[in-house]
Amino acid sequence: MLTVGQKAPDFTLTDKDGKSVSLSDFLGKKVVVYFYPRDNTPGCTKQACAFAAAYDGFKKKNVEVIGISKDSVASHIKFAEKYDLPFILISDPDRVAIEAYGVWQEKKMCGKVSMGVVRTTFIIDENGNIEKIMPKVKPDTNAEEILAYIG
Repeated sequence: MLTVGQKAPDFTLTDKDGKSVSLSDFLGKKVVVYFYPRDNTPGCTKQACAFAAAYDGFKKKNVEVIGISKDSVASHIKFAEKYDLPFILISDPDRVAIEAYGVWQEKKMCGKVSMGVVRTTFIIDENGNIEKIMPKVKPDTNAEEILAYIG
């Protein structure tokens, strides 16, 4: 289980543009890393669109936004184009970052139990340490809560 103050697990994965992205690429700036279950589902779409709407606010504060799911690069491309998402979307089909951050968990829906990504947001400070962990966030208010927190 990750805790506040701990070094954030580094990762190198492929983004929606086919480029390798590492968390360590962003040392010196604050990073919001949010994990979500799936592209083009109602909650995930609301969350992504809320981050897109707030993106100028993040840029003004020199904060990078990274969304991570198990979806393929091709899925991310379609998702980003459909909703005009300006931030980094990372594909993690092998659950490298998903498991390192502990967000691959048992989920219960309609009485059925399965494993999946639990919607969670991490704020990583300029030194690569976990500044804040936001479990079970509300998709439509997550981005604004983070902006308010950052100040």
